[in-house]
Order: sequence, then C-alpha cells, then structure tokens
Amino acid sequence: METNKSVNEPAEEKNSRWKKMLKKFGIGGIIFFTVKGIITSTLIYFLGKNFWTVISSYFSGIFQ
Repeated sequence: METNKSVNEPAEEKNSRWKKMLKKFGIGGIIFFTVKGIITSTLIYFLGKNFWTVISSYFSGIFQ
C-alpha cells in the first residue's frame, strides 16, 4: 500500500505543477512563451553561427 502511494505521488506532482502553470498563464500565455522560446532559440542558433563573421566585419568597417 505504501509503495503504491510513493509511486503515484510524482505523477500527481507533475500534473498539479502543469495545472498551476495553466491557471497562472492561461492557454494564450503558454502558447506565447512556447513561440517566444522557439524564436529565441532560432535567433541564438543563427546569430551564433555567424557571430564572429559579423563582429569582425563590423570592426574592420569602423577602422577603415
């Protein structure tokens, strides 16, 4: 009996944490933060890819 309760408690904790976030932000808020995270990750990926090229060309343009 005790082992069943200890196994079921983490599932209830995850569910209640999800419900708390849903209640706090709403559906629109969760969609907003998901899209914001995707956009931020994409920008970090593409800007980080060409970061040194952009920086070096910027400084070489200033000093010429």
